Amino acid sequence: MRALIVAVMAAPLLAGCVSAVKTVVTAPVKAVGQVADWSTTSQDEADRNRGREMRQSEERVGKLSRQRDKALAKCRDGNEEQCQRAEVIEHEIEAEMAAPR
Repeated sequence: MRALIVAVMAAPLLAGCVSAVKTVVTAPVKAVGQVADWSTTSQDEADRNRGREMRQSEERVGKLSRQRDKALAKCRDGNEEQCQRAEVIEHEIEAEMAAPR
């Protein structure tokens, strides 16, 4: 009878120990899972990143095209240096468009 009373009184004290043991045992598993999440890219993230890269590339091509157009206008006015600049910018546009995505 005495053993039963001691066991019933000790049960609440052991519940805290079990919880602490559970936390300690599961912590490494949770840590590994978090590292796996950080080190992998989901399909949604990959799609978002690809879309961002494409948008940025289109913006660069647009900016270069505007610069080329200005240089060509000055070239038509007789500025030989701007003719060379327009040619260089044209090559940059071609390189940007040919870059793998």
